[in-house]
Amino acid sequence: MAVAKLILEDGTTTTGQLFGAPISVSGEVVFATGMVGYDMSMTDPSYAGQILVFTYPLIGNWGVPKEKYWESSKVHTKAIIVGDLTTAPNHWQMQQTLDAWARSQGVPILSGIDTRALAQKLRDHGVMLGKIVASHDLKFEDPNKRNLVAEVSVAKLQIHKPKNIKYKIGLLNCGSKRNILNSLLKRDAMVYEMPWDYDPFTNKLELDGLLISNGPGDPKMADKSIAIVKKSMEAKLPTFGVCLGNQLLALAAGGDTYKLKFGHRSQNQPTIEIGTNRCYITTQNHGFAVDEKKLPKGFKPWFTNANDGTNEGIKHEKLPFFTIQFHPEATPGPTDTLWLFDYFLERVRNG
Repeated sequence: MAVAKLILEDGTTTTGQLFGAPISVSGEVVFATGMVGYDMSMTDPSYAGQILVFTYPLIGNWGVPKEKYWESSKVHTKAIIVGDLTTAPNHWQMQQTLDAWARSQGVPILSGIDTRALAQKLRDHGVMLGKIVASHDLKFEDPNKRNLVAEVSVAKLQIHKPKNIKYKIGLLNCGSKRNILNSLLKRDAMVYEMPWDYDPFTNKLELDGLLISNGPGDPKMADKSIAIVKKSMEAKLPTFGVCLGNQLLALAAGGDTYKLKFGHRSQNQPTIEIGTNRCYITTQNHGFAVDEKKLPKGFKPWFTNANDGTNEGIKHEKLPFFTIQFHPEATPGPTDTLWLFDYFLERVRNG
């Protein structure tokens, strides 16, 4: 059995069994605590540039299904680290094993690692740069210094039509998960899926509303997306930000963002709607947050994280601008907050 090393930037070195692609990679080492949906997580563009540690010990149990069940067309994680990789899975939707899939996607898997201890280290120290050394050594690489949004966005405008068209929605794809598009289509919205730097106003698209998607990396790198969101608010177009979209709208409105110590990556993040007794269990995947001490003028906090008190969404006091830091489309995870798509389209109808 081939072996490889995980080396963290503080010098910590761990050896595990190498599966998937037999290559060396470097990135930001982060951990996720969800029990299900490894295939959806790996194809989530928000994980671009990251080495993902799954804390749930058994990964690969149901293999990999058809591409239509993925959250994008390819794997975006640089590598994954698991406690125990299942090499003989069994599921009626399975098309291939996780090992074979990762190999075909050029993604190494390091198995046999104490992922609980590794997650505790990252939680205490904060996320770190790391590298999996298999074929050759390489330098540490900080993916947040690149414009990851530009790397994972679609290349050109795409138009998606449902059977019955009630709305025309612009989806600013900054690394969007596929179920955001599906959730809009199910609600009879024709979706203009736009690259991160596609200006719908200059291109004279007739939009009823704008949804800013999730995505990877430092939001401040996506300068052209921020400029587009600013135009959307100047036009008073109903504007809804999801995950990275929360941060981009806050920046466009004059607010600020900062990097979290180890981020939120799980399917059980408790999120409280401010002013109510409602606590939603949400899927999250982000390493940056909106700074509530520097909220834009006219905005107020909408949701807050029950674990650490960080911001989970903001809302304008008068205009139809609002954001959330979690994933209402789930996949994987709970569907407690799917109603937010209906809330958005209701604001689209009412202006």
